[in-house]
Parts: sequence; structure tokens; C-alpha cells
Amino acid sequence: MPEDYLLIVTDETDDASVPIEGRRGWGDEVRKRISSLKEVRLPVSQLEQNMTQFLHLIGRLFKQVDQQIGSESDMKLDEVELSVEISGEGEVKLIAGGKAAGKGAITLRFTRADTPK
Repeated sequence: MPEDYLLIVTDETDDASVPIEGRRGWGDEVRKRISSLKEVRLPVSQLEQNMTQFLHLIGRLFKQVDQQIGSESDMKLDEVELSVEISGEGEVKLIAGGKAAGKGAITLRFTRADTPK
């Protein structure tokens, strides 16, 4: 059975976050950025493995949070929202702060199963 692939488009430039609006000659800059886009075919099995490992580690972190809060407290963690990015190499990366702006971030929202919605 042939392997399934997912096509990932990456931007190989370091200056993609620098705005180009209002500058003369911005057309050249746009063409340069478009030409820096690269398509990568990643095996779905590799992404599954990397996402599984990422989710396992995140689960460990939030289990630790629950233990730190403890049963003596009225507080509990009900929901967690994370932004992740898949790199051209298939790595699943957690995005911190405002770095997700302008990128193809995936939002993962985890809600405690016993929490009413």
C-alpha cells in the first residue's frame, strides 16, 4: 500500500515578517518572497509520529499542573489552547506569544472531559 503524503508549503526567507507595504520597488520584494516558497511532501506517518510525541509531552506537562494545583484547591485547569506549527522537516513546534501572526499556525484546544460546555 503506498504511503500517504501531506504537502507542506514553507517560506525559506528570514525577513518574511518585515512589512513591505509603502516602499518603492515592493514588487521585487513580493516576487522574491514568492520564489522563496518551497513545497515539501511529508509522509503522514512521520507527522503522526511527531504529533503523537508532541501531544504526549503536552499531556505530561498539564498532568503536572493538575498535581501542582492539587485536590486541596478549588482551582482546576479546564481548558488549554495551544498554537502549533509543522515545519518543512515535519517537526511539530509550539508557538509562543505573538509569533503565530502571519504564519500557518494550527490551533489545538483541549477541554477537560468532565467540564460542562
